[in-house]
Amino acid sequence: MDTLVQPAPTLSAPERARALQPMLDRYGAEMDRRSDLVPEVVDALIGQDMLRLLLPRSLGGQELPLLDFCRTVEAIAWADASAAWFVNQSNVSSATSAAALPPETATALFGDPGVGLAWGARNGASRAIRVEGGYRLSGTWSFASGGRHTTWMGAHSAVQNPDGTPHHRYGRPDDRSFVFKRSEAKIVDDWFVLGLRGTGSDTYTVEDLFIPDARAPARDALEERREPGPLYTIMSTLLYASGFCSVTLGVAQRMLEAYIDLARGKHSRASINAMSANNAVQREIALLEARLSAARAYLHAEVTQVYEAAANGTLDVDRRMRLRLATTHGMNEATDVSIAAYRAAGTTAILDSAPFERRFRDAMSASQHLQAMMGHVEMVGRHILGVENKLQNL
Repeated sequence: MDTLVQPAPTLSAPERARALQPMLDRYGAEMDRRSDLVPEVVDALIGQDMLRLLLPRSLGGQELPLLDFCRTVEAIAWADASAAWFVNQSNVSSATSAAALPPETATALFGDPGVGLAWGARNGASRAIRVEGGYRLSGTWSFASGGRHTTWMGAHSAVQNPDGTPHHRYGRPDDRSFVFKRSEAKIVDDWFVLGLRGTGSDTYTVEDLFIPDARAPARDALEERREPGPLYTIMSTLLYASGFCSVTLGVAQRMLEAYIDLARGKHSRASINAMSANNAVQREIALLEARLSAARAYLHAEVTQVYEAAANGTLDVDRRMRLRLATTHGMNEATDVSIAAYRAAGTTAILDSAPFERRFRDAMSASQHLQAMMGHVEMVGRHILGVENKLQNL
């Protein structure tokens, strides 16, 4: 058994993540080939308690401040993007669901440090029909990152009455998050993609599955939030965004470091001088370092401000908008840095044996996620201008 699997309670979460980096490096290429995390990595993540980073302390979780979580995810992504993606997805899904569940249900679902929760986006129509004691859920969802290694899966759906009309609660249409065992879903192995292959983000379907009330929270409805911590006031969308932005920053940092290492020793075919003696290379590396550092600093500043505002009860739309802008901006800046590092490496970048190719594919795949889309920036622009906004993305 790898020694990194052993718990290290005296280390902070970011320190534990950095301790995992050599192992993640060692298995990264294999996980890419397998389109799945290897058991050794899963065991190590569980052994270092990486699936309960945001879970409430009342359930045995760490309930980390959001800044520490971002640093932890970035440290994992520096070594392997797929592992970091899984850590972010599972942590946010588990923590926000647990915070809205009855305590006894939350304990039963998440009391084991190795269970995890996988979540996917709705793929077409779904329905959750209100019945006595719960719901009858049907539908298909995609992108269940890490779902091959979790006990539980989840899905969002609007709720209908038995007659097909929308069900309302708290004066608005009722939209719920449903948690069920992985064994209750039909899993489709369809994860054949450019990058982030190790996430194994399969599609899954349930048909007329009964979900009891106790496992059907409205996880972002303040009326049902049972945990008082600031994380659970921030809620899922911005938590996901902060973590996914951190994944892209970690990948870009590794790509930039690989570019720097290459430039220190490589000679261009068009020049007798090393890349490090080229003024254009010197300028580019400095500017890329500035861009990436600025994006990280912006994210961390806004994450800190949002977390503090949530803790003291002053979190408002303006503050949320600033974090939304920082996460989207950060993902796009990180993507640009990754692209620049890849291109600068020349033909070296295409080699499996070099540190660029797989991470470039990971960076491009992460850049396509909803959290990186420019529509978020436009929404913030409307808010700044005072134009009518639908705040569904906060």
